Amino acid sequence: MSAQTISIQDLPHENKLAVSFRLLLGLYAIIPACLLLQLFDVGLLQGFLQRHLPSSPHHFIVFQVVFGTPHIVASAIVMASNVEYLKFYKLKIILMTVAIAAFFGIGSLFIPYLVFYVLVACWTVYHVLKQQHGVARGICHLPAWAFYLLLWLSVAAGIVVYIGIFLKNTLDAQQTEWLKHAAAGLCIGLALSTVLCQRYVTTSFGKLFLWANTLLVLSSFYLYIQQYYFLAILVPRLVHDATAYVFYVTHDYNKHYQHPQNFIYRYAARCNVHVFVVLPAISFVLAFALQNYGDAAVNLITNSIFGIESRKVITVGLLGYLALMHYYTEAFTWKQGSPYRRFIAFTK
Repeated sequence: MSAQTISIQDLPHENKLAVSFRLLLGLYAIIPACLLLQLFDVGLLQGFLQRHLPSSPHHFIVFQVVFGTPHIVASAIVMASNVEYLKFYKLKIILMTVAIAAFFGIGSLFIPYLVFYVLVACWTVYHVLKQQHGVARGICHLPAWAFYLLLWLSVAAGIVVYIGIFLKNTLDAQQTEWLKHAAAGLCIGLALSTVLCQRYVTTSFGKLFLWANTLLVLSSFYLYIQQYYFLAILVPRLVHDATAYVFYVTHDYNKHYQHPQNFIYRYAARCNVHVFVVLPAISFVLAFALQNYGDAAVNLITNSIFGIESRKVITVGLLGYLALMHYYTEAFTWKQGSPYRRFIAFTK
């Protein structure tokens, strides 16, 4: 996502809602909250949370249902439920679908699973941090070189931390130390670069946003080093997902509040369901159902009809595809000039 300030008067409806930069900055309050929680656990709970919070990918099903999957499903709903968007981006969607199928279908024959995992991890981290830096760009107005310097240092550090957390059970002691030292070096570089680049930001509010994105990475690194893996992932994940929902709900409010323009909002209007509730409710319910019951339901159907056992068709196949498409489409759907942006404006 990229946030260039647009006047709220440019929106096409009388009932206008704008994305508040103050609200977006407020989401970063999760950083001190998690740091205080970690210190509280060390000082008073003797590490109770560290021992009992999820610590491996296999334990993150609840985390995915709450933070990971819903905003990906919401993104797909926004695209698929508006026919004009599908028509506008049809060629890109088709080409990317073919590319994903070819890469993972043919590539799985000779590319190790670990390589796939690392590639997807890199894209995930890039997507998460690119969104936050893109939003801040509309406030900070950094020169291009400064923007990309901070972005790529953040992404590089984030990738190392991500791999250190999710592949920790496959790494030996020396590899773990290498990752920690690499992440530390990148974080030091990021902090020093932020000090260097903040002189280009002319407002105090802009400087707060600049440092908020840097602290997003630094706090995640600190929590990783302290072995609070759940909190290390929670910090950037919550900020990213909540920011995305602010955009989605604002878009849908401005597009559908007065005159519902697709079947979802027409039906919601007949049921007197407020516009704000529709997309979050549907996406969370779908995410929960698909994550928890999707594989079993598909396996039951294929087993009963074809006598074929299917595994993880939904959680790996469908949701994996939606995640990759989400990473791809979000890179351009919210940019200036896209049909989405007709319904988005910003305010401090």
